[in-house]
Amino acid sequence: MEKHFDPKSIETKWYQTWEKSGYFKPQTSTSGDSYSIMIPPPNVTGSLHMGHAFQDTIMDTLIRYHRMKGDETLWQPGTDHAGIATQMVVERQLAAQGLSRHDLGRDAFTQKIWEWKAESGGTITQQLRRLGASPDWSRERFTMDDGLSDAVKEVFVQLYNEGLIYRGKRLVNWDPVLHTAVSDLEVLSEEEMGSLWHMRYPLTDGSGHLVVATTRPETMFGDQAVAVHPDDERYQALIGKTITLPLVGREIPIIADDYVEMEFGTGCVKITPAHDFNDYEMGKRHNLPMLNIFTIDAKICDKAEKWVPNKHGSVLETEELPSKYQGLDRYDARKQVVADLEAAGLMEKIEPHKLMVPRGDRSHAVIEPFLTDQWYVAVQELAKPAIDAVKNGDIEFVPKNWENTYFEWMNNLQDWCISRQIWWGHRIPAWYDDNGQVYVARSEQEAREKYQIADDTTLHQDDDVLDTWFSSALWTFSTLGWPAKTPELEKFHPTSVLVTGFDIIFFWVARMIMMTLKFTGQVPFKQVYVHGLVRDGEGQKMSKSKGNVLDPIDLIDGIDLESLVAKRTTGMMQPEKAAKIEKATRKQFADGIESYGTDALRFTFASLASTGRDIRFDLNRCEGYRNFCNKLWNATRYVLMNTEGQDTGLDDTQEIELSLADKWIVSKLQKVEADVAKNFTQYRFDLAASTLYEFTWNEYCDWYLELSKPIINSDSATDAQKRGTRRTLVRVLETILRLLHPITPYITEEAWQTVAPLAGKKGDTIMLQPYPTSNEALEDELSEKELEWVKHVIMGVRKIRSEMDIAPGKKLSILLSNLSDQDKNWLNRNKVFLQTLAKLEDITLQDNEDEAPESAVALVGEMKILIPMAGLIDKDAEMARLDKEISRLEGEVKRFNGKLSNESFVSKAPAAVVEKEKQKLQDTEIALKNLKDQYAKISQI
Repeated sequence: MEKHFDPKSIETKWYQTWEKSGYFKPQTSTSGDSYSIMIPPPNVTGSLHMGHAFQDTIMDTLIRYHRMKGDETLWQPGTDHAGIATQMVVERQLAAQGLSRHDLGRDAFTQKIWEWKAESGGTITQQLRRLGASPDWSRERFTMDDGLSDAVKEVFVQLYNEGLIYRGKRLVNWDPVLHTAVSDLEVLSEEEMGSLWHMRYPLTDGSGHLVVATTRPETMFGDQAVAVHPDDERYQALIGKTITLPLVGREIPIIADDYVEMEFGTGCVKITPAHDFNDYEMGKRHNLPMLNIFTIDAKICDKAEKWVPNKHGSVLETEELPSKYQGLDRYDARKQVVADLEAAGLMEKIEPHKLMVPRGDRSHAVIEPFLTDQWYVAVQELAKPAIDAVKNGDIEFVPKNWENTYFEWMNNLQDWCISRQIWWGHRIPAWYDDNGQVYVARSEQEAREKYQIADDTTLHQDDDVLDTWFSSALWTFSTLGWPAKTPELEKFHPTSVLVTGFDIIFFWVARMIMMTLKFTGQVPFKQVYVHGLVRDGEGQKMSKSKGNVLDPIDLIDGIDLESLVAKRTTGMMQPEKAAKIEKATRKQFADGIESYGTDALRFTFASLASTGRDIRFDLNRCEGYRNFCNKLWNATRYVLMNTEGQDTGLDDTQEIELSLADKWIVSKLQKVEADVAKNFTQYRFDLAASTLYEFTWNEYCDWYLELSKPIINSDSATDAQKRGTRRTLVRVLETILRLLHPITPYITEEAWQTVAPLAGKKGDTIMLQPYPTSNEALEDELSEKELEWVKHVIMGVRKIRSEMDIAPGKKLSILLSNLSDQDKNWLNRNKVFLQTLAKLEDITLQDNEDEAPESAVALVGEMKILIPMAGLIDKDAEMARLDKEISRLEGEVKRFNGKLSNESFVSKAPAAVVEKEKQKLQDTEIALKNLKDQYAKISQI
């Protein structure tokens, strides 16, 4: 092995070997079980971000673990066609050429998107490879491929035939830039400063006016009522009367509804059913007309469509809006309305007001509630089995508390709007004749045959496409070949677990459960592991606008400062914002970002994967786990140097004698194997990582390797003893490599190739080796207790060395007093370990402690370790040094206390910053106490 661990030199090599060799494909089961995970399909336009990297590390860890357990394991990869996002990418490319999609036409534009996907749509899958992800790439699927498209058509037609899909006019989130309905998940609401306009609406009988408070005066043209709370004594006498709508002249009623908040504004609210979701529901309760005053561009209409309720449903009428406002953008109309109301003396007052403004996550345009014809799934019938599946335990949420979120959503479901007014996606399988009659079928030919439509009758397919979430809802079974009954569907469905963030429990998880139960009669997965969101070290959400985004590939490869600055500021529309982010980046990453390698990044993610909601990502953790990889590498080199070309006990006919240290490390290993298996089963990756870290670094590397030296390097040790220690060295290390492999695949594969033959293991790759399992017969509590005694003696001596500033290499003479019979037995058996690791000249039993010279003391149980100080330290010089350091730390404590008692700092600084200062104070106080204790000890010598 190379002297230094270099991730770059091994990662690409091993990944190519794994993929080329077909190791990611399901292997024949040795356990008799199958295990499967469907990757949450990332957008084909996407690139790997920290959330992806975290989630995919968890999935790959599970897959590698179960693959090594002998399960027939499938990790199904694939990408989502990302309707809006992908269409926008190609439209921007066309715009750069001075073209629009309408210039090309639908078919040619769609072909352009397919060409883009072939050339540029695989970025994220290549980045997943860099992360070490091991899905079966030979089975990679795309939500627009032929098989999935057939499944989508099949589901749509069946649901329509059962009356569970219908077309209706409803209020939707409308993006006036993209000209399509969008889902709630594609709407980002953030607090912005606006105004609250108080407008006077005259009572029709001339007896006065009502003051209506609104944040959207431009929608007044669509007002159909003014609502007050039925218990509001100020307005009870006016309920049932009418007002005359200013600037329009239309009379509208004053109604009472419990929804109105008496304390908000004036307690009077304008009701615009076609342009507000709450007003829409109130309009339905009170049978109000719905007047759509906007065009698809959010401009004021010339003639507005008006749906007037009657006993048969509603009838369509039109209403001409005031010509002065026709064609105005909604915000220009707002200015004109406000100006005209002020001129007419009908504006009571205008107040600054904070409000939540919904914007499209792609276009950033303000979303408009808009009344349109859309396709819907009636979800009530689908919801009940999906609720029952979780209640009866067929599906388990981990952590369990997320079931409450699931039930809350599922018990309050609204019908699902599944149509989108774009060109890229699964086109709705519905055809219309010239009379508007709809025919739903899998193809036009099937529609003609099913509905007996003459060949000379022109049919036009619906222009809308399906919501991306519709095809994603079929993901677990459509990717396995449904509606055909394939061997893969039989073997790997239901899948074992879904790994997902809490933010899409409804948008994806719930819909998958509903659809899969409906069409397969099975749950889509047996467990749902819900992880938190990755945030920065201060607990802030990562976003480009905040300048705190980290790119996982940059953490793997490293990036220089200038490239990082350019990455974070390119595309920023506000120069002052870009300058602020550049300044912060230069301050935080003065030397750029170091290369940590994939294994260190993955270990960091695993260590953070607790059951909490948020994951605070700290680069210091990456550095720590890179050091861990280096430690493992160096330990492997030490083992190889002491075992290669030597007898490692592979010949069972040769005598083997195990030392206390050998028995101890083997016994501890059994408990580690059991703990890691339990933690993986419970999705406690953080605990598994911690257990492996502690055992590998502290017990194997720091203790066992050192304890092996007195035997390996001893002239007096027998061949059997040396053989036993060499065998333990390689076998425990080889087991550690297999234990670590699911989390850190690259370094473990590289090291295993050289260690495995010495441990008697055969095979081409570690990833297909059996995962270690504990053997209770190898647990040895007595050896563990004895070795812990040895460790505590050594640590006691080392503690005195540190406190008294005695050179680590200086040989010491120690006295032991107050020994029990067991202490004496352990001492006699382990003098070699103690003398070698504690750097001791000699060990003397001190029967009468009072006769001992002035000594520093450490306790091991009841036994005392005494180290005579005469000649070891310069007492006066050491006390002077300690006194100076104590004064410095007292100043630090005073400074921290002053900062934390500053009310301005505590109230204005982020909570994470304040908490960090408190931790610094606590650490400094502990260090100060230790120094004072040390000072007191030396002063008594």
